[in-house]
Amino acid sequence: MKYWLLKSEPDAWSWDNQVKEGASMWDGVRNYQARNNLKEMKKNDLCFFYHSVTERSIVGIVKVVKEYYSDPTDKTGRFVVVDVKATKKLKNPVSLDQIKENSKLKNIALVKQSRLSVMPLKKTEWQTIIKMSN
Repeated sequence: MKYWLLKSEPDAWSWDNQVKEGASMWDGVRNYQARNNLKEMKKNDLCFFYHSVTERSIVGIVKVVKEYYSDPTDKTGRFVVVDVKATKKLKNPVSLDQIKENSKLKNIALVKQSRLSVMPLKKTEWQTIIKMSN
């Protein structure tokens, strides 16, 4: 199993939207590195759901329920989607500031490549963020 972080602007697609929808496509990715990360995802991989822009915090966990396929919103045919399903709301959101303050997380893409919308996490980074949320 691998671990990931997915970013979404809450005005466009929020944690509450994800919970209400159940399983849904993670679409609209238009960055090649993020696309390649989507292609690496496997069924049952876990992803943090991150509210970007205004909140800048991890708020929940989603699970990959369908591996990548062509993004129906992409007319070029270059980009892909995965289907994810909400599994758990974090007890306490973990903010970007908290992440930046934790030396164990100084090298994650959220800090190093702040514009990347789909990024991998190491198991130790995942576990650190889980601990921070409790």
